[in-house]
Parts: sequence; C-alpha cells; structure tokens
Amino acid sequence: MIDRPLAILIKPCVDSAARSLTQLGLQADTLTVIGFALGLGSAGLIANGYFLSGLALLLISRAFDALDGAVARLTKPTDRGGFLDITLDIIFYASIPLAFAIANPAANALAAATLLFAFMGTASSFLAYASIAAKRGNVPSPSKAITYLGGLTEAFETLLSFALMCLLPEHFAVLAYGFAVLCGITTLTRLYAGWRDF
Repeated sequence: MIDRPLAILIKPCVDSAARSLTQLGLQADTLTVIGFALGLGSAGLIANGYFLSGLALLLISRAFDALDGAVARLTKPTDRGGFLDITLDIIFYASIPLAFAIANPAANALAAATLLFAFMGTASSFLAYASIAAKRGNVPSPSKAITYLGGLTEAFETLLSFALMCLLPEHFAVLAYGFAVLCGITTLTRLYAGWRDF
C-alpha cells in the first residue's frame, strides 16, 4: 500500500549505494541471488528458533532486493533479471511462514498454511494481471520489469508482518491469520481490477 511513496523516500540512498556497487563491478543478477540466499538463510534461522538473528538477516536480504533493481537501472535492465527477481521474491516470501511452521508445528502449522494460501491469491492475481496487461500492450514503468498492480498488502506490509512475527514469535498464529485476511482483501481488490480493466 505504501511501497511507492516509500520507494520515492529512500531512492536517493538506494541510488547512491547502487552507484558504488556498480563501480565495484557487481551485476544486478548477482545481487538478486545474494539477496535470495540471505533470505533463505533467514528462514533457516527462524526455523531453528533464532528469531532475532533471522530478522536481521531478513532485513539485509531485502536491502539487496532494493539494490538489484537500482543497479539494473544504472546498467542495462534485462527480462531475465526481472524474471529472476520476481520469481525468487515469491519463493522467499513463502519461506518465512514455512520456517515458523517448522519452528513450532503444533502452534504454527495451520496458521502458516492459511497464510501461504493467502499468498497464493496475492501472487497469482499480481502475476495474472501483469501477464494480461503485457498481452494488451501495457508498458510497465521504467523502474519495473512488469506492470505492477498494487494493493493493501505489498512488500512493505509483508516485511512489517514478518518483523512482528520475529519480534513476537509466540503470537505468530494471530499475526499470520490477521495478515492472511489483509492478503485476502488485496486479492479481492485485484480480482475486481482485472474484471474492470480487462
């Protein structure tokens, strides 16, 4: 919901860091893979009960996720890079509820499954909209690989939810059910947008 204004706010810092990384010769795809690996490392820590360490690694992972796009824009964005970024992001997002389910199956498994079900709605509606928009010739913004359809739960809200889960792991189930409801609202609004626009 606030991804766009937040991106504008942090853009000067991200662009400055991206310029430094570009001067070091780092490629956008390399940053994408590093960020993904760190994200899976975060999930591994959470699954073993190291919630605060997992949160720290998660935040570093998402910093790489912000930087890969900025580096791509400074060099040459590619369809392969956009594909890799979106695919690995979705896998990362799914890994965190799974990690909490592994950490405490009795308390967390059903809530984690419910949240993953809700993520399927947000991810599929997001990608389906982008696919049909591309078929109809809609041109994405210069900073994005595909046409982005926003909603109530975007990257910032998801990361905030994950942060709260790491800080309050004993309340994971309540937080997961609550965020699943918000994801459901996002899916419904995207379904409406697709019905209206197509």
